[in-house]
Amino acid sequence: MMKKWSLVLAVLAGHVAGCKGQAIPSAAPDRFVKGADVSWITQQEKEGVRFYQSDGKPDDIFSILKNKGMNAIRLRVWVNPQGGWNGIDDVLVKAKRVKAAGMRLMIDFHYSDNWADPGKQTKPAAWQNLSFDDLKKAVSSHTTAVLTRLKENDITPEWVQVGNETNDGMLWPDGRASTNMANFAALINAGYDAVKAVSPTAQVIVHISNGYDQKLFQWMFGGLAAQQTRFDMIGMSLYPSAADWATKNSQCLSTVQDMIARYHKPVMVVEVGMSASDPATANAFITDLIGKMRNVPDSMGQGVLYWEPQSYGQWQGYDLGAFDNTGKPTAAMDAFRH
Repeated sequence: MMKKWSLVLAVLAGHVAGCKGQAIPSAAPDRFVKGADVSWITQQEKEGVRFYQSDGKPDDIFSILKNKGMNAIRLRVWVNPQGGWNGIDDVLVKAKRVKAAGMRLMIDFHYSDNWADPGKQTKPAAWQNLSFDDLKKAVSSHTTAVLTRLKENDITPEWVQVGNETNDGMLWPDGRASTNMANFAALINAGYDAVKAVSPTAQVIVHISNGYDQKLFQWMFGGLAAQQTRFDMIGMSLYPSAADWATKNSQCLSTVQDMIARYHKPVMVVEVGMSASDPATANAFITDLIGKMRNVPDSMGQGVLYWEPQSYGQWQGYDLGAFDNTGKPTAAMDAFRH
């Protein structure tokens, strides 16, 4: 018996010796982006809103999101906002927390003092009377100031949006795409160059909504391509209903594939949301969308981010969050574990 065990040990020892010096391969990190825009978080916390893990344990929002499989955070930036929310100081506070949590960071420039979206792209008050040349300089200097402030704190975003849901351009009327695509392109280029000067590795995103609307994307990015606009990635929003999410997801995938084929740029769904009243359907929607984006060839489908999932109790009148009225994540958030 002793001879038998000696033989076994000798074989094992020889195997270990034969492998000595060979690195054991480790699994590559999952680079697919699963995240959320949580720009409301500091304002919510200031007003007493609290958050809890699924088991009811109170916790920091970033810990909760990481526990649900998220690895990235998106933060919007306003120029001179009332109350300071989403201004440079507030963004820095949140960005420090993102870094401390070990999460990846996206910065979303609205180039406005308040919301910029498909229905309004209002210039900051301080920029209202600028010439177009000075408007480009303002875009550049604002972008530079914010990213430099982050860099001084050893924070470099992985992605930077130059404009938010710019379906018809930004900084109206000067940069309205339907009336002057060249101006819109020039504003994007001003932002792009500022981003690269401060954070050369950051990927610059042009973002429009309605990812299911392929003709809108063809019009916008065809126009920008004709103007030789500089950007690295295409961003889109998708907010389907419980009744049409499957159709919208299929249409969205078609748009993604079309954009990649035409412009050879990766695509990310940087905003999604669905009614908080139907978390099971929201879970199905997000799970399906993540699966579709993951399966885009060559990792060109980069990721999916939920917009303000931590909003609950009709915070700011918004009812498309993914937390319940007790401050815990709903089943919708479990989709990000995939």
